[in-house]
Amino acid sequence: MIGLSPNPNSPIPSATMGDFNLALVIVAIVVCVIVFLFNVYLLINFQHPDDVNQAYFPKFVVVLGLSVAAISILMLPADVANRQACRHAIYNGACNLTLPMKDLWLAVYIINALLVFFVIPFAMFYYEGDQDKSVGKRIKSALLWMVTTAIVCALILGILYGLIGKVDFTVRHLSSSTSQFPNTWDFNSGQPCIANTRQCSAYTAGPSSEKTWTMRTTFPEYVVALTTIVGSVLFAIFGGVGIACLPLGLIFSFIRRPKAVITRSQYIKEATELSKKAKDLKKAAESLHQEERSGSKGRKFRKNVKSVEKEVLQLEEDVKLLEEMYPQGEKAETTWALTVLGYLAKLVLGILGLIVSVAWVAHIIIYLLIDPPLSSFLNEVFIKLDDIWGLLGTVAFAFFCFYLLLAVIAGAMMLGLRLVFITIHPMKWGATLMNSFLFNVGLILLCSISVIQFCSTAFAYYAQATAAQEIFGHTLESLRGIKYLYKYNAFQIAFVVLAGLTFVYYAIFGWRRKKPSGRFQLST
Repeated sequence: MIGLSPNPNSPIPSATMGDFNLALVIVAIVVCVIVFLFNVYLLINFQHPDDVNQAYFPKFVVVLGLSVAAISILMLPADVANRQACRHAIYNGACNLTLPMKDLWLAVYIINALLVFFVIPFAMFYYEGDQDKSVGKRIKSALLWMVTTAIVCALILGILYGLIGKVDFTVRHLSSSTSQFPNTWDFNSGQPCIANTRQCSAYTAGPSSEKTWTMRTTFPEYVVALTTIVGSVLFAIFGGVGIACLPLGLIFSFIRRPKAVITRSQYIKEATELSKKAKDLKKAAESLHQEERSGSKGRKFRKNVKSVEKEVLQLEEDVKLLEEMYPQGEKAETTWALTVLGYLAKLVLGILGLIVSVAWVAHIIIYLLIDPPLSSFLNEVFIKLDDIWGLLGTVAFAFFCFYLLLAVIAGAMMLGLRLVFITIHPMKWGATLMNSFLFNVGLILLCSISVIQFCSTAFAYYAQATAAQEIFGHTLESLRGIKYLYKYNAFQIAFVVLAGLTFVYYAIFGWRRKKPSGRFQLST
């Protein structure tokens, strides 16, 4: 062994590592505080006036859920930065001084699963409970529903983990005989080994040398894996639709914008019609409330509830459109100017989003679906941006991950307005009830796991050797019974196909102005 004494004039590696990780920890703490404060701001400004100064537990769950979702997405860029901390180290123990990202990943996603399958359902059951009942009865009813859900989930997870909670790694047995060292070292495609008369048996190993190495995964990793599968199904559907409808919806919203202010007589006519429809909706809601009190909550009742929810949502859209077409007050001209600028902003954001969406779809096809990949594409872009400035590539990487999550939310909202089996829970500034908040937070949490898994696969070259890739790239894609979905790129193919169909749909129908289609629509 050769001993190396450090140069007193050179920096000590361990000190450098300590300084880097201290900075990373400080940045992580600051980001977590900013995320928490931003989510509190969203809650305050999105909440419905009826929920002010009440429903504190659902509000806490909303802020916690949004914070966990945002932090989980930001952890992937942090994982990349954490990996770079010991990339240039000259001693083997350098990586032991970095953050324990694998443990952090598992902790975040176990919290994610608990929130999605237990805490959020309990909060929703409690919030939607009969307001005439006492707090104790509402808590008891919500606990019964949550315990039932917990027992079912625990049984399913336990049975699946006991039967197929294993990973199967394909390995190849390689061996070679020994040979004397030659006088010259000359290797080429025809002479890949040392011996002059034969090739190494390791080089010529056939398919028969492949074997399957099986080991049992840990239970936390298995919970994360199954949660990721559920989220991946939703991600492939909502994300594929949303990656197209998010930018195109903004662009075509500009195309269908109101071109001019309507007259006062037209405004009075439309407002009168909307007032009548609002009264009809109120009567329908009161009738449903009486039916709920009588204990009748069958299939017909749930269908009628969804129909009324759709009509209320459409009525709100009609009122918003009418207010845009006829601004009132002393600053009516200013309001109209801001409306015009808002639609121009939608156009600009739509064009930028369209560029990002096309880049995403192109990257999936080039890097994931074509074997071997034609190019690493966005991976190389991030690496070059890092060369320009240390965190520029990481910031761009985080932006693409967040954009994918926004696409999932946009796709869920679009399909929720068109498919009868999806409950509508719209998010509106200053008019969002807590059950809608909780539903959307659960959707964001569930899909955030799949977004991280998808990004760690799509940017495998940029995010190589990270803890996230170890969990999502190796364990998940080798899990028994699940690995074939990833082996044949089932989710990526579904994502691209749905994105293409949505692009075609908007190209054919997106430019058309919406027409009245329901009882409570705005009259023409």
